[in-house]
Order: sequence, then structure tokens, then C-alpha cells
Amino acid sequence: MPVFRFALLIALMSCGVAAQTQWDFTVVDRKPQTRDNFVQGLEIVGDKLYLSSGMYGQSRLRRYDFDSGELELERPLDPRLFAEGVTVLNDRVYQLTWRARLGLVYQREALEPLELFRLPGEGWGITHNGKELIYSDGSNLLRVVNPGDYSLARTVEVTESGRPVSLLNELEWINGEVWANVWQSDRIVTIDPATGNVTGSIDLSGLLPAEEYGEGTDVLNGIAFDRRDGGIWVTGKRWPYLYRIELKPASTPPPLLTRPHS
Repeated sequence: MPVFRFALLIALMSCGVAAQTQWDFTVVDRKPQTRDNFVQGLEIVGDKLYLSSGMYGQSRLRRYDFDSGELELERPLDPRLFAEGVTVLNDRVYQLTWRARLGLVYQREALEPLELFRLPGEGWGITHNGKELIYSDGSNLLRVVNPGDYSLARTVEVTESGRPVSLLNELEWINGEVWANVWQSDRIVTIDPATGNVTGSIDLSGLLPAEEYGEGTDVLNGIAFDRRDGGIWVTGKRWPYLYRIELKPASTPPPLLTRPHS
């Protein structure tokens, strides 16, 4: 092996660069949803869909019967709060807010508010690994938090080919990995939660047909894993549908996007 190739290999190994799979998709099902939902968080638990809808003065937590799409219950937020990600762990629902640096905790059955907890920065997306909460703040960090006292257990730096990946938005734990929307793009990345390495990149360009865009239609955001049948569902802000997708190998990788949050 030439010396320069050997040196490059050693450099890549020292940066923790891992093999990455590029994915396209096929739509295998879809469900209608109201365009009122400025989707910031999405999670399926059993036959229920928990959805966090954002915007100042419009933010709310909603629970639907997932199979029928019927709205069962909702809790509006204080108009000063902008709702972000949501996740359900045991008998509690956890919802983040954007700039207020607050997490909201609800009783799962009745969605009754229980308590608040402080965030050190902005709240974007949240998921869990079955024991700990994992959330993003717009940077390339995943923060792992103890659900009992909300203390920080550790942080994980997310990198792709040795470069930080920021703007990690809605999160979902799927088969031992963290899946994340990359804000203001049509891209989802899959992340090794131990190393922070991006293991896969999913290009969802064209998922919402051009004719379905209307006033207020915004970016792709929302990932939900149905553990009953392994279904992966995705959507966007003020989109008319939830889409179930299956992945297929892609021919070319999408570019990295690094637009600022607003």
C-alpha cells in the first residue's frame, strides 16, 4: 500500500469514520392528517399517536387513535411557549419547548400536566432508549438525560465522515439507533448512539408531491416507529399525510445542508 494511502486510512480511523449506507425510499401506505398540525414531534405507542404541534399561540400536545386517525385528546400550551419534540416513556409524556428552555411532563393516560424541567439550551427533538431521555438542541450534540431528576448523563457528538452534523431536529429510536430529521432538508440520518457516527442517510426528496403543497406547508419533520409491525412513518409541518416508507439503496448521496435555524 502506498504511504499516502496508508496515512489517509490511519487518519480516517482516528476520526471514528464509519461505513455509511445511502438510502432512497418507497411509499407503501399513507394516512390523512389535518394541515393544522405544525409537526414538531411524533411517536406511536401501541395504537396511539402522540403529536406535538408548534408555533406561538398554537402549540399543543395531541393524542390520536392511530388506526382511525380520530383525535382523542389535546392539551394546549401557554401561548408564550413554542412546542417541539415529544416522546413517551413508561407512564409519562415528555414534550420540549424551543426557546423557553423548558421540558413539559404529562401523565400519559389523561395528558394531565405533572411538572416542568429545565433545559440548558433550546429544545428541538426528543426520544428515549427505554431507560434514558435523548434530546437535541440544534447543535451536533445529543444530550442523554436521566428521567428521574433530569440530570445530564452524557453528551454524544454526532459526526459524519469526521465532520459535525448539526440541525438535528425530530428524533426517533429505531432498532438501537437514533434517527433524526436534518432541519430544512429532505434528509434523515441514522446515528450510532454510542459513538455518534452517522451510519445512514435517507433522501426523502419528493415525498410530498408538488401539487400537495399549499399555504403554510413547511419542511419534512416527524418520524414514528410502529413497534406492532415495524412500520416507519414520516411526515412534515402542515402536511396532509403521514407516509409509511420502506428503504432501498440509493445511487448517489445527498449533499450536507447547514442552513441556520429560525
